[in-house]
Amino acid sequence: MRKHRMFWLLILAGSSVLAAKTMSHAPAVAQVVVTSNSYDHDPPALTADDVVVTDGYNPLPVTALLPLRGARAELEIYVLVDNSPNSDLGDRFVELREFLDSQPPTTSIGVAYIRDGRLEVVQTPTHDRARAIQALASPSENIPANPFRPLAELIEGWHPDSARHVVLMISNGIDPGASGLTNASVETALQLAQRAGVMVYSIYLPVADYPATDFVAAYSGEVQLAHLSTETGGAAYFQNSGPLASFVPYLADVGDHLANQYLLEFETNPKTHGALQDVSVTSKLRNVRVTAPWRVPVPASPALTSDPLAKRGSGSRKKTRRQAL
Repeated sequence: MRKHRMFWLLILAGSSVLAAKTMSHAPAVAQVVVTSNSYDHDPPALTADDVVVTDGYNPLPVTALLPLRGARAELEIYVLVDNSPNSDLGDRFVELREFLDSQPPTTSIGVAYIRDGRLEVVQTPTHDRARAIQALASPSENIPANPFRPLAELIEGWHPDSARHVVLMISNGIDPGASGLTNASVETALQLAQRAGVMVYSIYLPVADYPATDFVAAYSGEVQLAHLSTETGGAAYFQNSGPLASFVPYLADVGDHLANQYLLEFETNPKTHGALQDVSVTSKLRNVRVTAPWRVPVPASPALTSDPLAKRGSGSRKKTRRQAL
């Protein structure tokens, strides 16, 4: 009889341990800004049922898809101009000013430059269009330098808040000190952007004497801009190794992207807390494409417990907080 009692006690104890392990972590809900676009028409409004999120081949449950319009449309965008190419922007600056002036009132604009490889913020994000546009100035002659370290510094100094964060980077992407197609400073900027939820859009701007530029260096710069922009959920714009005839169609595309964005929430693995998790976001709708960062940070997940003493402790803390109020 005692043996039977001991057997059932061991079974119950094991079940309790198993339940505790099963309940030790609640699903972690990750958030990421995604963009909807269509090649043949304005993209339709999306719902949570229209998108699929996967980690490799594993589907992740989508909990919400909120359109970033109206009260949720707040956006901060930095124009980051790399002075290293020493190109005469001329009419391109006129086009850039018109683009900034056309942004909705919920958008605040900042302006920064890369001068001799150093970041120079001349205007923090402001809703004052005149101040932001006035901060734009034609590039002066500077020493060619790595443009990605100043980008990383800009992202690190950007305080997180409820607004979307976007960088419009105008550069040739060339790091004179790099060799080959891999660059540690690009990877650093990429991880910082993915962790902070910053989308990078880049417009390729070659040096004034671009025909004399080493082809490998020019190609590497375009590759790095595309690598960084695409994997943060943005886009890169360039045509061969020469200057773009106009910024207008590309700025219009950026504007379309910013006008069709959503906050996507989905459940992920809480055991990867603090890490960047690979994800893929796709659309179920025909001719509708969804772009998103390739990796997202996994937030902390509060541990669950069935311990009644812990529950009482939590309740007593709430009571103390109310008494303090």
